[in-house]
Amino acid sequence: MTEQLEPMPEDWRRALAVVAHPDDLEYGCAAAVAVWTDGGREVSYLLASRGEAGIDTVEPAKCAPLREREQRASAEVVGVSRVEFLDHCDGVIEYGVELRRDIAAAVRRYRPELVVTLNHLDTWGGVAWNTPDHRAVGRAALDAVADAGNRWIFPELTEQGLEPWNGVRWVAVAGSATPTHALDVTAGLERSVRSLLAHRTYIEVLTDQDPEEYCRAFLTGNAEASGERFGGRPAVAFELFAR
Repeated sequence: MTEQLEPMPEDWRRALAVVAHPDDLEYGCAAAVAVWTDGGREVSYLLASRGEAGIDTVEPAKCAPLREREQRASAEVVGVSRVEFLDHCDGVIEYGVELRRDIAAAVRRYRPELVVTLNHLDTWGGVAWNTPDHRAVGRAALDAVADAGNRWIFPELTEQGLEPWNGVRWVAVAGSATPTHALDVTAGLERSVRSLLAHRTYIEVLTDQDPEEYCRAFLTGNAEASGERFGGRPAVAFELFAR
């Protein structure tokens, strides 16, 4: 028998989602975000880049503001109003001290109890190669959570008025091949479709399929697959690391 996933923790009020590009959250866990914000929780988004290298037919200088607008509209659909971009270069985001510092600073600003990020491993379940940006940002997010709580790492942040925050209790990794927990997203699934559909410019380049049909099929299929290990309910799955 397939091992069942545990329910996600519920005793928290603030979350920070940290990913590399516009649309990363919409492909992974916007349905969960919708459920969380419906429950009165505060969720903020932190994106390392503006996704400016994501559309071959649109040059980066024009693509960046376009994708930023679509991301903000997408976030609004699921109840998120705080969306911050770090302006690392799309496609060549590097894991390292600078990225860790930027994410640690954001953790200190937003003071979340839960941090959400995306698969940081080399592959997607051993089937497809992951991108360098996803690997760098996911790994840096995991490390920056500890950095944010240590006043002697990046002391310049304290000098800037960002006091250490050691209140992150969990890091949840979406898109993991080895999930441990899940959230019933029945109430958020329809909004997750609209949230992904807000990235229409990107999606229309990505597929010849009708954009709404594409979004619905992708998200519903993933939710149903995760739900097989969560009592048959549509679900978003996470690999949860407690701190």
